[in-house]
Amino acid sequence: MKMYVKFDFNALCKKVLDEKLKEHGLKYRLLNFGEVEFYEPFTQEQHNLFKKNLKDYGIEIIESQKTALVQKIKDVIVELVFSENAVPVKASIYIAEKLNHSYGYLSNLFSEVACTSIENFIILQKIEYAKELILNNKQSLTEIAHKLNYSSVAHLSTQFKNTTGITPSQFQKIVMKRRKNQAIAINSKMLYE
Repeated sequence: MKMYVKFDFNALCKKVLDEKLKEHGLKYRLLNFGEVEFYEPFTQEQHNLFKKNLKDYGIEIIESQKTALVQKIKDVIVELVFSENAVPVKASIYIAEKLNHSYGYLSNLFSEVACTSIENFIILQKIEYAKELILNNKQSLTEIAHKLNYSSVAHLSTQFKNTTGITPSQFQKIVMKRRKNQAIAINSKMLYE
């Protein structure tokens, strides 16, 4: 038997971070996602232990300001793309306003640190969300294209194929075939038990 689970990575990371901070007895407050303000200094040994404990969960402490700002850009993009309601403003304006920097500066910094463009990262996030929406099987491709601010299903399909190597329709067929095969396997197993 299989179960499909949807993750809210921001909530998950925030919960782990909160639990680990409490576990270490540190006095803090969580600011924006990925930002912690400490009320008291702590030793290098505490820092190293805390860093190691977070690493077990795939969470890293960011040491450089540039890397921290690039992470904030990624977080804003994920927030924008995975938002339940489509944001009616261009991504460049949304990112610049949210982070209070010019888009040109953010774009250059992102390319320098992440070795890809903001636009490419947005496309990758949109395709991941499209795959998630297709897996949920609750919306048509037209609805998914609209939700992700594509001008048409054809535009979504082009970017989907350029990113994954297959079209959204082919992806849907693969998902449906796998689900059908799993259902057959479960039924067969139940017949022999």
